[in-house]
Amino acid sequence: MSRPSWKDRFSYWFDNHMSKGSIGLIRILLIFSLLAVLLVSGLIMAFGFNDGESFAGVLWNSIATIINAWMPSFEEGSIGYLLFMALTAFAGLLVTSVLIGIFTSAIEERITALRKGNSPVIEEDHIIVIGFYPGEYTLLRQLILAAEDNPCTIVIGAEAERDEIESYIRDNVEVPKNIRIICRTIDPFDPGTMEKLSVKTCRTVIISPTDDNTTIKILLAVSSLLKDTGNRKIMVNAITSKEENRFPSTLARRMNVVTLQSNDTLAKIMAHSCTQTGLSEVFREIFNFEGSELYLVKLAGQSDIPFEKLMRRMDGGVPVGICRNGEIRMNPPRDLMIRESDELLVYAETGDSAFLKEDETVIPENLKLRPVKPEKNTTVLIFGNRSTLKIILRELPDNVRKAVLVNYDRYNYDLIRSICESRGIELELTEGDTRDENVLYEMVKTAEHIIIQSNYGDEEEADMNTIFLLLNLRELKTRYHLKFNITAEMRKERNQVLVSGTDRTDFIVASNMSSLFLAQLAESPRLIGAFREILSNEGNELYMKRAGNLNCAGTYKVSELRQILLRQGYIFLGYMSGSSVYRLNPPLNESVTIRPGDSLIVFGEH
Repeated sequence: MSRPSWKDRFSYWFDNHMSKGSIGLIRILLIFSLLAVLLVSGLIMAFGFNDGESFAGVLWNSIATIINAWMPSFEEGSIGYLLFMALTAFAGLLVTSVLIGIFTSAIEERITALRKGNSPVIEEDHIIVIGFYPGEYTLLRQLILAAEDNPCTIVIGAEAERDEIESYIRDNVEVPKNIRIICRTIDPFDPGTMEKLSVKTCRTVIISPTDDNTTIKILLAVSSLLKDTGNRKIMVNAITSKEENRFPSTLARRMNVVTLQSNDTLAKIMAHSCTQTGLSEVFREIFNFEGSELYLVKLAGQSDIPFEKLMRRMDGGVPVGICRNGEIRMNPPRDLMIRESDELLVYAETGDSAFLKEDETVIPENLKLRPVKPEKNTTVLIFGNRSTLKIILRELPDNVRKAVLVNYDRYNYDLIRSICESRGIELELTEGDTRDENVLYEMVKTAEHIIIQSNYGDEEEADMNTIFLLLNLRELKTRYHLKFNITAEMRKERNQVLVSGTDRTDFIVASNMSSLFLAQLAESPRLIGAFREILSNEGNELYMKRAGNLNCAGTYKVSELRQILLRQGYIFLGYMSGSSVYRLNPPLNESVTIRPGDSLIVFGEH
């Protein structure tokens, strides 16, 4: 192999310096300018065009000429001197032009980098949200509400460019002056790019609701970034849809990772919403940051009184449970004595709005209104074959007589049948093309309640299938004056908005509910035990119970209703008149008239 020539070596050297960007180009220009100044000064001295001026003077004039790119005048020297200086001025013009181009390009690159969100964040105690999806703003709105009037910085990291994210937020979310939102472009699976979010100095990391595989990979990336920090105060919060996709418990404890499973919770809400229109709206009301929410507080005079007495004395909030030795116990026995060291779990507007009143309204011990077993007279039609069907059937209200499954693929059929038999629910399977109007009409004409489960797989495709079915059901309901109500599961908030109507369809939106859970976890990490219990199928859950079934119709003070329901095992949160108007956390001494068809909003075990 022949040795490289000087031309090849120069080209190689030049290419290497050019590849270094603006700094490499500036170095080349400096070298070129220095060589040009030395060459011109040497030639002027060699040919005697200096007119008696020293080499230092000629050198300085050459430097000034190449910097200013200024042509010399006739009075400044001989023809030879002027000719060499003119060449120097041309070289200076070339250098200046290239230098201006370099600076312009560098500034453009910097502006582009800033627009793309590539610069690192220098913040402390901020909230990080990983993932941004246009049309999904519930999480961001809830974090803003949770901050109230306190200064808060929210850093959003996503694959989209910074200006695109900011544009969507600016057009869809009202951001108050106390909130700063900083957006950065990252690869959510790369811990290296995630470092620009200043993860190691944040307060909490929230993974925006997405599919389980993406969530788990982001969790692993965040965990690898935090594993060497030793900062146990940073919480990492995420939602997975399936129980089997939960984060390993040992790793979760070590890395302060908190995950909740959404599918079972959504199935439970669907089951109760189908015959109790409005439950999903009440659920959102309880879990968002508007109105009342859950707090851990200590009140003057709370020690050495039983929980039932606490229930009938607390105003401005509802006692839901206690926190003793760091463990939350919801809906404790009514004779449990409250200690001074206990914290009270209350449902109130603010952390300091609950207080204990001196006057009490005590109902007689013999006034224990027993619940009435409801008559089984309701038929529920269920579309979809998700694995959560078994939860829906277990959670259906007691007045359901028949469950009709449409195009059921007999997955776990024996389990489904045994659940229905244990609940005393008649099981029926029906098949047909739901896109055929006549077939669909035959399916729904006798139904009183319809549940539409979203399919697994692609979220957009699943939502479109739900939308088409929903539009056809609405058409049949209007044309044939049918009386059924609909509970529909959607995967994305932005798709639900497209079909929101006035027909009282109860929408259960997975991304919306997940965002509410995540915002609550970020703001109140100590309440994770209470949230898990409420969102699971074990322990105390949120229900809407017919007043007639609980034998609670009549006129009562709120303090009396609390005691009556507590003796039946329920925490009274509020009530709903008819099917649309609800009232949560009413004042203790307010008198309310409850009709048999009204719903009581309660926490309790099924």
